[in-house]
Formats: sequence, structure tokens, C-alpha cells
Amino acid sequence: MSLEKPYLDVPGTTLFDMDQSRQGYWLNQFCMSLMKPENRERFKADQRAYVDEWPMTEPQKQAVLDQDLNKAISLGGNIYFLAKLGSTHGKSFQQMAGSMTGMTEEEYRDMMVAGGRSIKGNRVVGEDGDAQANHQPQGKKSIKESS
Repeated sequence: MSLEKPYLDVPGTTLFDMDQSRQGYWLNQFCMSLMKPENRERFKADQRAYVDEWPMTEPQKQAVLDQDLNKAISLGGNIYFLAKLGSTHGKSFQQMAGSMTGMTEEEYRDMMVAGGRSIKGNRVVGEDGDAQANHQPQGKKSIKESS
């Protein structure tokens, strides 16, 4: 039984809690396997065959194959583990973060250098800030498509 989670009302945020950890266990273990060069080579040679070796759910496998980090996070992936997937594809963390927000790498960097998103209108779901879902292209772009 899950505990009350008032933090679920934070826009654009999936917190990696105990339930997310349980859900994403095999997805995150798969990502950790990419720390070994021989596993990265096997994965790059035949991605489908390699993910099929892991007891992930089919949606988790598809998120990996699509390089859809937002989807992977929603399915229990932890960004620190998922960074290994991005790195395997030759992406920097900045490129990955940009892809997750629908921004280019440069747009994301410039936003962060300028102090990040404003908290105005972004404290809870339903306000009208720029981090609210209605202002985000999240999920429409994968790290595959990022520059």
C-alpha cells in the first residue's frame, strides 16, 4: 500500500520514490549493465535482442528502444541510471535534458544559465507557469531526435 504522496502535484516532475524504484528495478538494472563496454557493444549491435534479455515490461523496453526518457522515467526509470543509455548513444546529459523538455541543447543550456524556470505559476499542477504540462512538448521528442 502506497503512502500519501502530496508531491505528485508538482508540475513536470516525477519523483523517484519507493514505488518508482520497485516499478523500474529491471529498467535501471539494464541501464547499469551499459557501464560495461562489452554490454554497450552487444546493445548497439542488436538493441531489441539485448533488451529482451531483461525482465522489463514491454512499455519499458519500447521506451528504451525509442530513447524516450520521459516515458522511461514515468515507468520507473531513474535519470542517473538512464544517463548510461544516453551516453551509450553518444549524448551528453545536457542534450538528454534538452530532449526531455522539448528544447534544443542550446535552449536548455541558456535557460539553466539564466537561472532555470521561474517558480511563478509552477508550484502545483494546474497553474499557468511555463513548466505546466499545457506549455510543454514533453514526450514528443526523444534523445534520438535531439541534436
